[in-house]
Amino acid sequence: MTLFVAGLNHRSAPVELREQLAVEEEKLRELLRDVHATGAVREALILSTCNRVEVYGVAPVPGEARAIAFRRLCRHRGIDPARVESLLYTHLDGDAVRHAFRVAASLDSMLLGEPQILGQVKDAFALARSCETVGPTLHTLFTQAFAVAKKVRNETEIARHAVSVSYAAVELAKKIFAGLGGRAVLLVGAGKMGELAAKHLVEQGAFPIYVANRTWARAQEMARALAGTAVPWEELGTAIAAADIVITSTGAPEPIVTRQAVAAIMHARGARPLFFIDIAVPRDVEATVNTLEAVYCYDIDDLRQVIDANLRERMREAQRAEGLVEREVGKFTARLRDVEIVPTIVSLREQVEAVRAGEVRKALARIPDASPETRAALEALSVALMNKLLHAPIAKLRESSRAGAGRSWMELVHELFGLGRKP
Repeated sequence: MTLFVAGLNHRSAPVELREQLAVEEEKLRELLRDVHATGAVREALILSTCNRVEVYGVAPVPGEARAIAFRRLCRHRGIDPARVESLLYTHLDGDAVRHAFRVAASLDSMLLGEPQILGQVKDAFALARSCETVGPTLHTLFTQAFAVAKKVRNETEIARHAVSVSYAAVELAKKIFAGLGGRAVLLVGAGKMGELAAKHLVEQGAFPIYVANRTWARAQEMARALAGTAVPWEELGTAIAAADIVITSTGAPEPIVTRQAVAAIMHARGARPLFFIDIAVPRDVEATVNTLEAVYCYDIDDLRQVIDANLRERMREAQRAEGLVEREVGKFTARLRDVEIVPTIVSLREQVEAVRAGEVRKALARIPDASPETRAALEALSVALMNKLLHAPIAKLRESSRAGAGRSWMELVHELFGLGRKP
């Protein structure tokens, strides 16, 4: 049996194809059971996200199992298998273990260190278990993958540094204010990045939340989504004066926040700082606003600089994480090889034990008057001889397994001792 993973991801396939291959949960259940029922794969798990579609499995012939799984997936989605076949990658045994660990630890993600992938892998594992397509190998693999992902999070800072515009805005806000708890936020406009930044600020304790938009219905809709209050567009100046953090993303052709207006607000406001996050292109806030005392304004280019710096930090942490993963892969593959040879060792012991017990019975039949002491001595002698004779082949099996040559030695032992045949 061979452990394998086959699939495609954001590096090997265009987004259009990934979208076509993505499978919803109920169809995934049907597909898993269908693939498993063919008998070509003994264990199976399918991971389907916006950035990857992968089949993890245990099979006697991985190439055949891969072909069957993706042919059925393509048929279900109405896609020509030829479009997919050339884009697929396949990893076997230790390389499959490494891939699974890296995926769970977000080292193979489009956004390095993003946390969502671990939850998606856990969901795929739970689904496969509910379909009864997970056996001992995949159970052990993914249980360990989750432990490795946790270790990467705890022992590196790969997820600490903000690498999205919305998170970068929150990181900057934290630097300006001692804490975000109780800081009033005004969201100006209906841009998606602005909404995300507002949500992240709310998660950090910012409150209350105000929303201003030229379209009143849209302001009300977004205010409800953020558990905030809609503000009429005509009262924008008053709303800015009441806020600590202003996020703008309107798409207006000219700045809607001028230096003159902000200067007037600050005159009445005093020394309380005012922080603008201008995510709009063209910019919503005049560049000269940043020259005012106690006013801080960051535009999309400023946020990009923060993101670039943080990406470099994540890359440094990723190198540490890769080393950690490599050590865990080594430990796991050694255990996996040991597990692989256990059935052979058990069969060998059972075979030789059957021979030993039979020969002892024959010997004792020839000496019916043997005392209990004699019988015990014969039993002990035969067991000691069996253990000594088995020591060398079992030790060689374990040694060759750890060296990566276990299968050839298992085949040899099966042949030499006739395992699987009656003694």
